[in-house]
Amino acid sequence: MASSALCPATPSQILPNSGCLFERMQLCSTKSGLLAPPMAAGSSSRKATIGGRKMGMNKITCQATSIPSDRVPDMKKRELMNLLLLGAISLPTAGMLIPYASFFVPPGSSSNVGGTIAKDALGNDVDEKQWLKTHPAGDRTLTQGLKGDPTYLIVENDGTLATYGLNAVCTHLGCVVPWNKAENKFQCPCHGSQYDTRGKVVRGPAPLSLALAHCDIDDGKVVFRPWVEEDFRTGLAPWWA
Repeated sequence: MASSALCPATPSQILPNSGCLFERMQLCSTKSGLLAPPMAAGSSSRKATIGGRKMGMNKITCQATSIPSDRVPDMKKRELMNLLLLGAISLPTAGMLIPYASFFVPPGSSSNVGGTIAKDALGNDVDEKQWLKTHPAGDRTLTQGLKGDPTYLIVENDGTLATYGLNAVCTHLGCVVPWNKAENKFQCPCHGSQYDTRGKVVRGPAPLSLALAHCDIDDGKVVFRPWVEEDFRTGLAPWWA
């Protein structure tokens, strides 16, 4: 088995009885796999006399290898592992975000394309026939309409539903305006604004009439849709559109 000894660093210095030949050492490979000092260029073998003995030296071959800076071993495997890690993180994250995102969607807004099914005070869909059974002519009752806003569902004098609904948000400072059946008008309790039976403003300080919404019937359900046409009460373009 090969043995090693610490020797002075002076090149080509031989110490008596030390058994060491000192030369500048490099990492080399030999046929026998041992570390040996470099040989002179062009020589196939070399003998050194140490302590009166001749020592045979094996042929030495020195090699240097390097990896190009633009090449990383196993790059494809690394990319695959990165993709797997990204997928493992993304799937649970998406699963948690979906419920949070659905919280901000108004109830019923996705039930009909371009419209919202009206909801009663209990959150149930408003069925036209059932509603008319319990709400007589001239009735004006709040339901949940577009964007979740309180919206009046109006029963005409002939017992049918009006083709429009009234947004109950006062155009002054945003209070919910109740229907005063005794006065036959909408009266805001905050600052005294008043609106007639169709929601047209008749007394300030509210500057505008109540917003309109289309009231349609789809498969027996009452559906509110945005009103973008001319306001039939004033003959003007809708201020809310």
